[in-house]
Order: sequence, then structure tokens, then C-alpha cells
Amino acid sequence: MRERPLIGWVMAVQANFYRVRLELPDQPELLCVRRARLKKVGVQIVVGDRVVVEEPDWQGNRGAIAEVLPRRNQLERPAISNVDRLLLVSSLAQPEPDPHQVSRFLAMAAPLGCAVLVVWTKRDLVGERTVTFWGDRLHQWGYPSLAVSTVTGQGLEELRGQLRSGISIVTGLSGVGKSSLIQVLAPREQLRTGRISTRHEKGRHTTRHVELFPLPEGGHLADSPGFMQPALTMTVRQLMAAFPEIQFRLEQDSCQFPDCTHRHEPGCVVRGDWERYPHYLNFLAEVQEHGDRLHSTRTTDRAYKDKSQHHEPLLNRKKHRRPSRRVLHQGQDAGNGSDIEVGEVEL
Repeated sequence: MRERPLIGWVMAVQANFYRVRLELPDQPELLCVRRARLKKVGVQIVVGDRVVVEEPDWQGNRGAIAEVLPRRNQLERPAISNVDRLLLVSSLAQPEPDPHQVSRFLAMAAPLGCAVLVVWTKRDLVGERTVTFWGDRLHQWGYPSLAVSTVTGQGLEELRGQLRSGISIVTGLSGVGKSSLIQVLAPREQLRTGRISTRHEKGRHTTRHVELFPLPEGGHLADSPGFMQPALTMTVRQLMAAFPEIQFRLEQDSCQFPDCTHRHEPGCVVRGDWERYPHYLNFLAEVQEHGDRLHSTRTTDRAYKDKSQHHEPLLNRKKHRRPSRRVLHQGQDAGNGSDIEVGEVEL
């Protein structure tokens, strides 16, 4: 009878080792290596991958990853897969919210196709009027939001109720309280937390890598390194889909041209006076510039490869080959009556 394969989740990546938590109950985490054949075919293993483990060493808690099961989605920065929920964390004070940066993170999360929740931290530093203002503002954008405080505990129970299953990743700018929030939601070892720069009033990077933390109520939470400027590596169509305001307007009516970019085309139903339209135009220019740069790089690489594959024609061996000494001596001995000419090879 064939044994049932061991299935587990990659919790963390440490150099060339992978911490894997098996789906079997009451089993310890295994420190695994990657099979050589996976490396040869270029299979990368990231946090959140569901993998098949072979040859477990239960005494040493070791194993080997033999297969990576299909991913539902993948985020390149940070490297994590199979994300069910993205928590965009932004502070209500110290530092104050930056609408443009919040829009950038929301656009970056759109290609994942997972649920998005904006979490406002440091609720204890502001009044209810500020909490209501930002909640209504995000609702107009088309996103749910929740204000919490790791000091007073406000909003934490409601947040825990939304994280009971699947993989949730915490992302956002540096210094907004991501590590402090995870420490409250998933108590483990003391995580590094940084102070706000008094000079720039911005956060400092404290998280260096992504890791999954099990939640007491179920599910897993992933911390991610803080960013100052997340990159928008997507297509124009993906950018359009990242704005619920655009989708709402297209559901009411359609543009005159099917390939409308909603910038200057006539008969556009999206272009207009809505709050995040300047954000969209700014991101559109960046995405188009990235696409042009990528296309230029591919064209240059293709031209270089075509040039490198060009070969000079081979020389005629009988005409350009240097004759051997034996042939030269035979030609000298035979004189003018020899049938063998100098420079010619006798077959």
C-alpha cells in the first residue's frame, strides 16, 4: 500500500533551509532542504508554499522538499504565495496617513485577487472624528477599513474574527506599527519594533524577511518588510482593475473606445472629478514607463542573441589547410612530373 505523502506549509525561508509545518496534527516543524532536481529546473520555494516532504527524520526534525504544489497567487515583494487576505496597515498618527501611498499599496495588492482590508493603527492617539473621517474616505474608495489600538485593545477582537482562516499578510509603510500589531495578534518571541524618526517623522525598517506566524484562533499571519515606495510592476489593464471607482463607472456605461486608458481619449466615461483620479494618472504614467522600459530591454536582448548566433562561413579545408611535411617532400622528390601538387592533400 502506497504511503500518503506528507504535505506541509513553508513557514519561513532561512538561507538554503525551509521551515515546514506539516498538515498532520501534533507534528513538529521540520527543517527541510530542497531536492536538487527542483533547483535544476528552477523551482523557487517561497513562504506560503504548500509542499510535499520526503524522507522525514522525526528524531532530528529534518526532511526534504520534493514538490511544490500549484499556487493560487504569488507576491514577489515580499516573496509569499497562497495569500487569502491582505492587511494594509497605516497609522492614524505618527506618521499621519498618506493617501497617495495608501493608493499605491492598494494598487499593488490588486493583481493578487485576494481580499483587502485597511487597518488603521494608533487609534488611541486620535479622536473619533478622525477615525470616522478615514473610515468614510476608504468606503468611498471602495475598501473596508478598521481602526485598532495595540495599547487600549480597541478593534482587536473584530480584527481577530476576520483572520480565523487562511493566510493573511500584513504590509504597509515602515513605522506604522505592523510588528507591534503582529505581536498582539500572534504572541511569540519578542519581535523587533522601531521608533519613529524625530527628524523625518517616518518609520525605520525593523522587519528584514517574511515569516508566517500561527494565530491562536486559526489561520496564519505573515509580517513583511516595510517599504517606502512599493513598485507597480503590472499592466495597464491590471492597474485599471485596481481602482473600484473605475470599475463602478464602467458598469454604468462604456467608453467610446475599447482600449481607452481614461486619460485623454474622447468619449471616456471614467475621466472626471473623483478623488483618486490624479493617483490613477500618476500610476498610469509609471506603469507605461515600466512597460516601455521592459519592452526596450527585451528588444535589446533579442538583438544581442540574434547577433551572437551568427556564424562566419567555414573555410575550404583543401584550399587553406597547411600541407604536411610528407606531402611537401613527396612533391620535391617527384619534381615537375609528380601527380601530387603542393598545397593539395592526398586522399
